[in-house]
Amino acid sequence: MVAPGPDPRQLGWYLALSQVGFEMVAPVVVGWWVDEWLGTRPWLLVVGALVGLVFGFTHLLLLLNRPPPENDKR
Repeated sequence: MVAPGPDPRQLGWYLALSQVGFEMVAPVVVGWWVDEWLGTRPWLLVVGALVGLVFGFTHLLLLLNRPPPENDKR
């Protein structure tokens, strides 16, 4: 017997949660790269970290206020 595959709705939920981590890390990396390019170290890195925290926590709060998808097997 073949096991059923993962539910696409739950996979979307987990993808959205992993996106929060990406939203926190990407601005830091971009800030570091632009700092190296312009020679303004560490100011844009700090700005990137703050922007990443704001975007990441905002998205996380929006996700947590929404109920997770049901795992209904019909």
